Amino acid sequence: MMRAHQFIFPAAIASSLVLASFGYSVMAGAPKNHSSSGSQQTQEILVEGAKLSSLQEKRGSGDDAIEDTPACLLNPSFPGDIRKWCTQIMRHASKNNLDPNLIAAVIWQESGGNPKAYSKSGAVGLMQVMPRDGIASTFQCINGPCFAKRPTIKELEKPNFNIKYGSSMIAGLLQKHGNMREALKYYGPMNVGYYYADKVLNIYQAYGS
Repeated sequence: MMRAHQFIFPAAIASSLVLASFGYSVMAGAPKNHSSSGSQQTQEILVEGAKLSSLQEKRGSGDDAIEDTPACLLNPSFPGDIRKWCTQIMRHASKNNLDPNLIAAVIWQESGGNPKAYSKSGAVGLMQVMPRDGIASTFQCINGPCFAKRPTIKELEKPNFNIKYGSSMIAGLLQKHGNMREALKYYGPMNVGYYYADKVLNIYQAYGS
């Protein structure tokens, strides 16, 4: 078995992987502009997600139920390359009780809206999720390949699937850590503290309301 690589993971790596496979978590001081606002931001994100969930309930509960929404609910300030994925963002933000503007902020940070984006470490698609094949398959953790349970590159190249998987990961991290800043910290690259989380939250603050 290969020793675990010591490197900065790309985005979309759950905290359970970091803690279990590498034996530690990253601690960093909180920048002043976010040190006291994490809980408030999380509440705002969840409130907006709840509103969207209520809208979907009125329209139906199927996967395509929200596709007949007459207008995109994303902030119009987002670039066209992000707003073009509005239907998929709204659908999966609603299912995970998240503000769609938060998902849009992650996509902008991760790929700029390019569904064919690939990182040097092997992350794929709009939300830059690590797959189980390709370059990512070479990363070894204590119990074997780090991403053995992840989807394939082919699956993650599909915009709807990528947003579905990435949104679910963020929702799971939020449930585990109870704060969106913490959730995004573990969604993003390892060894950068809150740098990634604060970049996403800054986008969300500027364009998500």
